[in-house]
Amino acid sequence: MTELTLALADTIADAALAKGAELGTLPLTVAVLDAGGHVKVMKRADGSGILRCEIAYGKAWGALGMGLPSRALAARAAKMPAFFTAIAAASEGRIIPVPGGVLVRDAEGRLLGAVGISGDTSDVDEVCAVAGIEAAGLKPDTEER
Repeated sequence: MTELTLALADTIADAALAKGAELGTLPLTVAVLDAGGHVKVMKRADGSGILRCEIAYGKAWGALGMGLPSRALAARAAKMPAFFTAIAAASEGRIIPVPGGVLVRDAEGRLLGAVGISGDTSDVDEVCAVAGIEAAGLKPDTEER
């Protein structure tokens, strides 16, 4: 498989939101992007805040842009704040370097896209993203390489 289809993106978003409901999270927003950074699916749970779409997108887009899950970006941002200030400017503020942005890979490890979730704590957002990706039969990548 080399493409993140709309059907797979829908499965990811729906399963991530279901995981959030199971965990009793605050209302979540899920952004599923293809490998080119284009939105395949964006879903907001009822009551999700008005900035959540931009935050979820920024987590996923930053992971794709840097080739690292957003958890790794958060760790690097803490060590290299000047660099992250520069890439924030270069990306016109689109990178959100906190957990909740997870790369999506196929069984062979090929990059298919990324999922970003916002609404609860960043760690819980990431748990829901992983659950969504796994529900679609794909591999979540949360590790720094």
